[in-house]
Amino acid sequence: MTSQQPRLHQHGPEIQQFGTVTQLPIALSHDARQYSCQRLNRVLADTQFLYALYKKYHWGMRGPTAYQLHLLLDKHAQEQLELVDALAERVQSLGGVAVGDPRHAAQITDVPRPPDGIESVRSMLSRLLDAHETILADVRDAATRTAELGDDGTQDLLVSQIIRTGETQVWFLAEHLVVTPENGA
Repeated sequence: MTSQQPRLHQHGPEIQQFGTVTQLPIALSHDARQYSCQRLNRVLADTQFLYALYKKYHWGMRGPTAYQLHLLLDKHAQEQLELVDALAERVQSLGGVAVGDPRHAAQITDVPRPPDGIESVRSMLSRLLDAHETILADVRDAATRTAELGDDGTQDLLVSQIIRTGETQVWFLAEHLVVTPENGA
């Protein structure tokens, strides 16, 4: 007889370790897939942290442009969340294991941790720009190297989604730091 009662508190053995890749028939060498997964997981961890920064600053906006920036940062956060999913799915499609635990991501991210409190709007925007630059520098290198290994799918994801989205977001953020006669800042 079956029961409608869920079997709670189940635990099992790890069936694939982080940092390993399974063999998939995708005409890409083990070494290329291993390398791509390593690079993608670092970008994934950084992107998860960038998403979290966007949400932190979205909630902490102050001043006369708070509403506009609140909306902009939420839009950017949503775009970063979509990139997180695309990166994780690419890792999985290569036979790897995507970094999904925020504590694990914190161990491998290159994005500096911000203060726990609220900073000035300009400081928050500058931190977002710095995080973008960190990610974009790494992604440009990863795109070149994965292309050299014949991993066109990873190279395409990095260029067409990560770099292009990042560059557009940087443009909109940087415009908020331009000094004009109207804002005098």
